[in-house]
Amino acid sequence: MSLSAQTGVIKGRVYNDINNESLEFAAVFLQGTQRGAYTDSMGQYVLDRLEPGLYNLEVRYGGFKSQVIYEIQVTNSKPYVVDIGMETDESASDSVVIQASPFKRIEEAPLSLRTIGTSEIKRNPGGNRDISKVIQSLPGVASTVSFRNDILIRGGGPNENRFYIDGIETPNINHFATQGASGGPVGLINVDFIGEVDFFSGAFPANRGNALSSVFEFRQREARDDRMGFTATVGASDLAMTVEGPVSKKSTILFSARRSYLQFLFKVLGLPFLPTYNDFQFKQKIQLGERHQITLVGLGAVDRFKLNLEADSTDYQKYILNNLPVNTQENYTAGINYKYFGNKGFWQVVMSRNAINFDAVKYTNNDESLPKLLDYNSQEVENKLRVEHTTRDKGWKWTVGGNVEQVTYRNSTFNVLPFQVIDFESELNLWKFGAFGQVSKKWLDDRLILSAGLRMDATDYSPSMQNPLEQLSPRLSASYLITPRLSANFNTGIYYQLPAYTVLGFRNNEGELVNTSTTYIQNRQVVGGLAFETGTNSKVSIEGYYKRYYNYPFLLRDSISLANLGGDFGVVGNEPAASTSEGRTYGMEVLLQQRLYKGFYGILAYTLGWSEFTTKNGEFAPSAWDSRHIVALTMGKKFKKDWEIGARWRLTSGAPFTPANVPFSSLTAVWDARGAEVPDFDRLNSERLPAYHQLDVRIDKKWFFDKWSFNLFFDMQNVYAYSINGNPILNVVKDENDQPILNPNDPSRYQTYFIENSLGIIQPTLGIVVTY
Repeated sequence: MSLSAQTGVIKGRVYNDINNESLEFAAVFLQGTQRGAYTDSMGQYVLDRLEPGLYNLEVRYGGFKSQVIYEIQVTNSKPYVVDIGMETDESASDSVVIQASPFKRIEEAPLSLRTIGTSEIKRNPGGNRDISKVIQSLPGVASTVSFRNDILIRGGGPNENRFYIDGIETPNINHFATQGASGGPVGLINVDFIGEVDFFSGAFPANRGNALSSVFEFRQREARDDRMGFTATVGASDLAMTVEGPVSKKSTILFSARRSYLQFLFKVLGLPFLPTYNDFQFKQKIQLGERHQITLVGLGAVDRFKLNLEADSTDYQKYILNNLPVNTQENYTAGINYKYFGNKGFWQVVMSRNAINFDAVKYTNNDESLPKLLDYNSQEVENKLRVEHTTRDKGWKWTVGGNVEQVTYRNSTFNVLPFQVIDFESELNLWKFGAFGQVSKKWLDDRLILSAGLRMDATDYSPSMQNPLEQLSPRLSASYLITPRLSANFNTGIYYQLPAYTVLGFRNNEGELVNTSTTYIQNRQVVGGLAFETGTNSKVSIEGYYKRYYNYPFLLRDSISLANLGGDFGVVGNEPAASTSEGRTYGMEVLLQQRLYKGFYGILAYTLGWSEFTTKNGEFAPSAWDSRHIVALTMGKKFKKDWEIGARWRLTSGAPFTPANVPFSSLTAVWDARGAEVPDFDRLNSERLPAYHQLDVRIDKKWFFDKWSFNLFFDMQNVYAYSINGNPILNVVKDENDQPILNPNDPSRYQTYFIENSLGIIQPTLGIVVTY
């Protein structure tokens, strides 16, 4: 319900996406209404005097594919600025308008691509405005029962994903990240910046390398250009402030800062750890005429973590306090994306720097006067340059380019392990190189689309990685329109990824690099499927996939493939390894999606998949990410007076886990050094958790005033409080002085028992968003 006059505005510019030329007399209109306008000689359009609400904006221009921008949230507090690039269709005459599809498809990736809008992210039940949680509504995406944000795509590990913000790569999008992987408990990208996200679960374009499971392309929205304004948000775990507005006639800026209050909530709940995080995000766009465009991007975080030593009343709390180190992290990404537009194409020059610092320390009995069990510090710094050129001519699309990176990695490790002490310092200075090209063409009156790409990568880390021909990465995509609404789609490719720096930089106590024989991980993928689009903004698709891994690092100390690790806090890969592990993941995905249509929206996703990697005996066994069945149903309805309600129900098969090696773990020398169980890797992932399901519900109410708006939302995760017994935790029996008790039948061992590990809690959130 609007409490003021209808003063909402949508404005922006319509242009040719290949050369940035303004398109005059393009038709811009709101679907389902009588409101519309034509662009002027500068390609500018304005739709004003709009009632607050959600609109789908469609743009049409002869000889171009029409475009639809879905779910634009109009308010009275600020204009919604959306610039729209139009793709030419050279097979059509200037008077022909190509009908817009509600689902994005590009030549390079005709399948395994989902586009997620900012409204979908913000309203997702249980998503907490966090993209890592929102994508759990999509097929092929597995999750853990814990509160972590690990991104697990088509059976791959959390270290196999890559992230780009306005074309600038950032290695991490989570607070308290796991080094050597990508997961963490809370996302660090402010959703108020996001325009839309392209999520590739396969069919990666050739200009995006070093990925095996997914690529995320975040496109940040345009800032308002009429005056300075702000958005204040109280969310599930933090307070946020976003400021935006014009800097000059040719430049706008977005800036946000967030601070968490999780530490207060965790203390009230009696949890044994107290995390605090802060983050910032920045975007400035500078338009220097139609030919030149500059985008500056910044993203950073400061994460602090301490133990809550007062929370020690239960065996579980004491166990966590006894094992969890104190962690601190700082990270940032800063970059510039320069675009130059020619007559038939554009150049991109992207320069960036990202750095992350990890610190972890653990004292015996958490007493700083006693010896350290762990003292770890590591830094990863990457300086990157990427140049690429994209052109369209006579129905062909070409993209060619190259990249170079300078990497500095430092590691100082002191770690007391059973029967040994790891103590070394390491520094690596690497150069990484890449070149790529991709060509696409439409045939048979645009019914057939073919795209072929090739990239190659190399690094000077070792002789085995210096030859780019050893990392030759071809890929091929095809799409055929069987009918105007039904398409058959296919992709195959060979992809490579450099092992984590923790693996490459590991040294023995004599200071010698240990893992110089490791090489790039190889993944061969085949994906095929059918997609059917209805006339009511909905889609049905089915895809099958097969992924075959070679040269995955196999950790020699623990006798386990690195592909099984990364779903917990800390560091993975900081030990001796050999590129000997193999893997295979395969399955099928079904998706039924309804975009906003007459107030309804929904997604039904089903995944059947297997994920297997080799053991030390060379036999395939289920990996830690082998979730056989995943069902996700998300739906919502918009009501009158600006009410909205949504729900998500998710079911996943139980994940495998490795039981404890009780005889070895109970040895006094082992427990005194480790303080925790040692997994029995002879029985790798031989047991499974029970299946888990959860219902999340979200209710939104919006109020719109003359110059500001107010959004109140209530989100509850796990509404019916479903819980399961997780993998039991091995612990030692202690006396009244909290000292381990020896086994009377074997004094070389402690008495042991298992702590119950219940997973699944209710998580209610009351949030507020104020925009001025």
